[in-house]
Amino acid sequence: MTLTGAIGAVCMFPLRLIISTCVALRIHPNVLTFVGVLINVYAAYELARGRFVAAGVIMVVGNIFDFIDGKVAQESNTISKFGGFWDSVIDRFSDLALFVGLIYLYSSLGRTDYVMVAAIALTFSIMTSYTRARAESLIAKCKVGFMERPERIVLFMIGAFTNRMAGILWVILVLSVLTVADRVFYTWRELSGHTAQPSSGRSNPL
Repeated sequence: MTLTGAIGAVCMFPLRLIISTCVALRIHPNVLTFVGVLINVYAAYELARGRFVAAGVIMVVGNIFDFIDGKVAQESNTISKFGGFWDSVIDRFSDLALFVGLIYLYSSLGRTDYVMVAAIALTFSIMTSYTRARAESLIAKCKVGFMERPERIVLFMIGAFTNRMAGILWVILVLSVLTVADRVFYTWRELSGHTAQPSSGRSNPL
């Protein structure tokens, strides 16, 4: 076993116990998803107070729920289309909450510049998800670009634990802009030479 595999096995051991317990107690995965967003809202509250390390720890806990809900759904045979929809919607709330917490923090500190950086980063983070959803109503797949939700969450945690959240916001902003641009260009390239149906052009998947 490689070192990476060993680390993964060690990390998965407690997670497997949590998953097995949730399945045994018949906890519905949608409930776990909702608990995850509540924990992330609390992490946002700690960010708003400038307590970055505490926020980082809480984010780790919250994203354990984000990880296990799908696994519980698989093992308890409760996978559903609504569950996938619910998970996606709740993920957006979690993202928004963290950004709002930072916007409040920088606003209270009088840092208008970083209020704007956080607000624009929030905008392009949402646009990252929207461009994919809108593109995939026209083409099969549009998962290009680096900055998706897992990468954002990891960067948020790095910023929290290292107390370098301002710098991390710039990274999230720049990579989110590039990801949105990449998805727009990719969709244009895929659709070039093809005529989209008028109804598809007017539909709104979100």
